[in-house]
Amino acid sequence: MIHIGVIGYGYWGPNLVRNFLECGAAEVKAVSDLRADRLKQVAGRYPAVKTTANHRELLADPGVDAVAIATPVSSHYELALQALQAGKHVLVEKPFTATVEQGRRLVEEADRRRLTLMVDHTFLFTPAVRKVKELVDSGELGRLYYYDSVRVNLGLFQHDVNVLWDLAVHDLSIMDFILGSAPQAVSATGVAHVDGQPEDMAFLTCYFPERVIAHFHVNWLAPVKIRRTLIGGDRKMIVYDDLEPSEKIKVYDKGITVNEPDGVYRMMVGYRTGDMWAPQLATTEALREEARHFIDCIENGRRPLTDGAAGLDVVRILEAASTSMRNRGQPVELDGDH
Repeated sequence: MIHIGVIGYGYWGPNLVRNFLECGAAEVKAVSDLRADRLKQVAGRYPAVKTTANHRELLADPGVDAVAIATPVSSHYELALQALQAGKHVLVEKPFTATVEQGRRLVEEADRRRLTLMVDHTFLFTPAVRKVKELVDSGELGRLYYYDSVRVNLGLFQHDVNVLWDLAVHDLSIMDFILGSAPQAVSATGVAHVDGQPEDMAFLTCYFPERVIAHFHVNWLAPVKIRRTLIGGDRKMIVYDDLEPSEKIKVYDKGITVNEPDGVYRMMVGYRTGDMWAPQLATTEALREEARHFIDCIENGRRPLTDGAAGLDVVRILEAASTSMRNRGQPVELDGDH
């Protein structure tokens, strides 16, 4: 049985505690938070779980094998580094770190100490995203053309990160998983409508080889909630709508055909319209699967699906996107160190 300590019991911390307790392979031994009212909630709901306002007490506990960090991104690096140095396996909430350099240091520290380091990219454990990955890898879509995502709502404003770091991080982790390759360059634009606050809406474009392009629209100021992704190939296309209660994925046998009857000067573009089908998906809770995966990696020495390197890939894009956004969309080339 792996004994877990959770640092941070705000928005996401309660979900982590519940799923680790219910996954059947772990025991939550301690929770740390700076606010007394949150610790009181833990004590009331889970009397057997220790509580402390000092995370160092949790890290010093030899009975804690692994630590889950659910705090603001600005604190991820220091907390994760302290946990690794204390010999604990670590699960870090997204985004992984605030900078690429911080992410690199954590990956190196975990590798050196042979500890499991995992990033909480929960969507990669959803049946829907797993199915999309399966369809793309099988060649069902043919040659990929684009990845187009919209994630907007009248949402919770964050004060420490802009809307890209808050919302686009989900879709970038999904894109990285599904496409299996890193973009060569990124371009981003955005604006802050509230003085003194980070950008609340943004548009991000990622450029890949072979004319593949990915685009992300994120917004905290939308009147409706949309969570939709389109993936287009030369054979078929996918619509993934996370808000759909049942048919979250629809596969369309639609596309274009290009004919050159009289050479390139009279190229003709036609349209192909076929059937649509919606694959049946399991109803498992993603965070429960993620908790089990984390425990399994610790117990069997496996590399996590969402390891530190995967988290670093996303931070690398976000950091470059923030640079581009400050320069009104000036493209930023990404290095090849992946």
